[in-house]
Amino acid sequence: MPASKEILLADSSSTATMPKISKQTDFQLVRIKNTWCRIKKGEPVHDSEDKITASQAKITEVISGGEISWTIEAPIYFCYKVVETCSLLDPSNQTLLYGHIRESGELEKALNNKETQRRFIVIDKTVNELYGSIVRKYFDDNYVQYKILSLPTIEENKSIDMVLDILQEVQSFGLDRRTEPIIAIGGGTCLDIVGLAASLYRRRTPYIRVPTTLLSYVDASVGAKNGVNFLQCKNKLGSYVPPIATFLDRIFIQTIPRQHISNGLGEILKMALMKHKCLFDLLKTHGKFLLDTKFQSHNGLVDHGDAALKTTRIAIETMLEELAPNLWEDDLNRLVDFGHLISPELEMRALPSLMHGEAVNVDMAFMTYVSYVKGLLNEMEKIQIIQCMSSLELPVWHKECTWHLIKKALTERLKHSAGQMRMPLPTGLGTADIFNDISEETLERAYTLWTNECRPISMRS
Repeated sequence: MPASKEILLADSSSTATMPKISKQTDFQLVRIKNTWCRIKKGEPVHDSEDKITASQAKITEVISGGEISWTIEAPIYFCYKVVETCSLLDPSNQTLLYGHIRESGELEKALNNKETQRRFIVIDKTVNELYGSIVRKYFDDNYVQYKILSLPTIEENKSIDMVLDILQEVQSFGLDRRTEPIIAIGGGTCLDIVGLAASLYRRRTPYIRVPTTLLSYVDASVGAKNGVNFLQCKNKLGSYVPPIATFLDRIFIQTIPRQHISNGLGEILKMALMKHKCLFDLLKTHGKFLLDTKFQSHNGLVDHGDAALKTTRIAIETMLEELAPNLWEDDLNRLVDFGHLISPELEMRALPSLMHGEAVNVDMAFMTYVSYVKGLLNEMEKIQIIQCMSSLELPVWHKECTWHLIKKALTERLKHSAGQMRMPLPTGLGTADIFNDISEETLERAYTLWTNECRPISMRS
């Protein structure tokens, strides 16, 4: 197109007139006593009796045409724990108070500290009604000074206003941001909001996640992302700051409604379809049992074994495999984006009738048909996937997921993915790849076939 040619010519011209680099110097950084010094890369550090610490950060200095520029490379390091435990709120279980501490010396120091422990806790309003008295007893029995803030952390309230409300309470309570992590107890929305608040307070305050829904247990609790909705867009404001620790206890899941179990199964199915056939087989074989028993362990039932434990562990392990090397999403080719191309737009359009995992599943059902039309899945694989979704009581079609909405969502995806679609698609049961060559014709054929076959299933359910 002519416009593109003009841009390319301008870029070429500007490159040609750039002044040549006359001098480039790479510096490493070392700390001597209490000050950091630049040392030319490769040069030895002068003898010193003082302790010298080297940094992984470096500075490159470029002098060209009388001007000088500095390029700084500074790696950001985060370390966080995901801990599976039982009876988290039993006063004799010290995980909630000390489970985030990694160094044995630090743990011993904390345990021997005679000063009163202090904690600021944000708990979802519904969770507070169910577990608030148990949470209070836990801290009372452990002689902890605490403040509990109960909030209605539903998707419709997921806003910067709620973040600011939390921060006002944190400021009033006062805490040591080194030794007194904020604790979030609730579903994914609660964890997202509190995580963003903690990342903003004094630029980064450690926080702990305690997920109480299946969806947050296997998804929101194990990554680094936080966020709130803004201008009718899902998670438009946010940060990449992981918790110092996440504590998992499936006991919370027993009190959530059946639909919320199904909602969480949508995210588990995502990981199964993308990279783990055994997980898919677990869901296909034990899905109804997991719904009926709300993911509580039943070792005595030989037919099922401990399907709940196996399912959640595989889901978390596969999720961490994908997230850990790419916490800040520097690489935009992400299998975990399966089911998340259209669902953000759909979820915001259908609130409050459609939950996150349900919207993700509608997206995945449509993308299953895209894979089928493209020849990546055969007929039997397509049928097995849709049947598994239905057996998990997940919607496979939704009236709000129109062709217009799909095109709008994919246009937004293209805009924010460096000009490439980066569409994760299943290439079998438990295998997947990223595609950038899906034509509009393929999408439209898939949409027609998906609507004709899945709309009747959705209407029956």
